Amino acid sequence: MSDDGSPLWGLMLASHAPLHDAQRAGRMKCSSCGASRMFYCYSCGAPVGLDPCDVPNVKLPVKVDIIKHPNETDGKSTAMHARLLAPQDVTIYTYPCIPELDTSAENIVLLFPGPDAMTVEELWEHFSADACGGEPRPKRLKVNDQSDGADTHNCPVHRVIFIDSTWNQTTRIITDERLQALPKVELKSRRTCFWRHQRGSPDTYLATIEAVYYFLKDLHSHYLPPYEGEYDNLLFFFSFLYKLINKAKQTAGKTQTSDVLQLR
Repeated sequence: MSDDGSPLWGLMLASHAPLHDAQRAGRMKCSSCGASRMFYCYSCGAPVGLDPCDVPNVKLPVKVDIIKHPNETDGKSTAMHARLLAPQDVTIYTYPCIPELDTSAENIVLLFPGPDAMTVEELWEHFSADACGGEPRPKRLKVNDQSDGADTHNCPVHRVIFIDSTWNQTTRIITDERLQALPKVELKSRRTCFWRHQRGSPDTYLATIEAVYYFLKDLHSHYLPPYEGEYDNLLFFFSFLYKLINKAKQTAGKTQTSDVLQLR
């Protein structure tokens, strides 16, 4: 991606050529449900008009659970990007369904800002202090599974919960008693590139896939080897759409870009 001054510049991404081809081909039927879709089916979590091998597969260092508000429109949510690109590590739940949370077996955090939220840098100290006997209980991760005797690095969390919802609708989920015991963590302020910006909200309100990406990048930077773009492909679809929509705005004006956004 060219340097247009956006936070998406410089990402290490798989080729967008298959997405350009799929765009030219137009909407196609999902092979599973038969619905008309472009690029992917947000209902089935499957690529549409794309060879599966053209969609990057990203391995994450932690499990990611996304709790989607029932009123969140599937076709407008970026949560499905995470599931498509990291299917082994990402699960999406529609509230009131939430994942089983066993904090005695896993270090689990909820990504949500607030006065009681810690930073990514503070995670290690938090879980070290809370562990029985004062001993830390972080997960041990191998840097290179192909090498015998590979170095290991400490990651303080096993699972991260994200809420997929507009800001005004988060209260219903965040106040659920099943989530109250989870420690909260927040990200440093970053500017969103999401084209469906919530009216009246600051540009630090991130789309779900942006939040997942930035959290993992920060986690990696603090606790794992130097970051070398391991999770950049989480923004594979997002960055393509961002560039496509920006181009449409420049050539046709904002009022003419609605057709570009209709992935549903």
